[in-house]
Amino acid sequence: MRREGIIVFFIFLILLIYGCGGGTVIRDEKDIIATYERGKRVDTLNEKLILEAMMKGTAKDLDYIIGSEDLLEIDVFQVEELKRTVRVSAQGNIGIPLIGTVKAKGLTAIGLEKEIAKKFSDRYLEDPLVTVYIREYRAQKISVLGAVAKPQIYAVSGMRYLLDLLAMADGITRDAGNICYVLRPVNPSENNPSVNKTETIVIDLNALLVEGDSRLNIPVFSGDVIHVPKAGMVFVDGAVQKPGAFPLQAKTTLVQVIAMAEGARYEADKSDVRIFRDNGKGEREVIKINYEEVREGRGQDFLLQANDIIIVPKSGIKNFFSGFINTIKGLFSMGKSL
Repeated sequence: MRREGIIVFFIFLILLIYGCGGGTVIRDEKDIIATYERGKRVDTLNEKLILEAMMKGTAKDLDYIIGSEDLLEIDVFQVEELKRTVRVSAQGNIGIPLIGTVKAKGLTAIGLEKEIAKKFSDRYLEDPLVTVYIREYRAQKISVLGAVAKPQIYAVSGMRYLLDLLAMADGITRDAGNICYVLRPVNPSENNPSVNKTETIVIDLNALLVEGDSRLNIPVFSGDVIHVPKAGMVFVDGAVQKPGAFPLQAKTTLVQVIAMAEGARYEADKSDVRIFRDNGKGEREVIKINYEEVREGRGQDFLLQANDIIIVPKSGIKNFFSGFINTIKGLFSMGKSL
């Protein structure tokens, strides 16, 4: 009876400590929602990406830039003799009766119409109505790299937009950041043709897909490189369930990152969470956050930056009780085996 009495006492003590201390960690509603929202973010972006690409595909190719090997139909209204089909040469030119060689490469269809009309009106016709139709598109090679499902070089024809190529690459991956870069070769200057330059266009994917800013769905052309970099990383250590490195998305907060680490452990001191941040001088400043107040809505959540290190320390008293409970569990198991 004495052994049974000791066992009952230990059981009562365990229940008392767990009841007072909050018991094992149960992730609260905020943690669960943060994890769920993060997991759904990329899926939502990819769904909108495909939808936007399909809708854009119905638009006329007004932005398409004519290139070498394109096949064009030229028509001058009521002048049947000038109607013809021509292929753009490797040098980017086409030949038209009466006006000779015209530079077509680098112009849109509308731009070429205006150029041909100007040459005719300068010499032969008054206000000619010129129509240019792109009958065949040359194959364009556009690279999609980085955090996409299928990074590779894509051969496409016709007018394409950023969302078209991202959709071809099967969308972005879960470690993708919020920014997309379009690297575009710039034609060398006439004064120094050996100098090749590249311009960089920065696209905010959240603004494009979530906020619906269609202006950011820019046309892309042969030679462009679309790069979706991976998100920056943050590091979580200390009294959390799953320490490690986690990708940093746009506006990721302390609560969200600790949720990614599956929550704080029982022995965590949630009132003294430390964030170590690089100050750009080879040193790290320490930011102290009362995580407990933030979770209870009495404090403001904290936005994280790439390479932040979050340390969740252990509480001395909670750590003692945690060890004590483990000791009791061991005694209970030993008593059960006796």
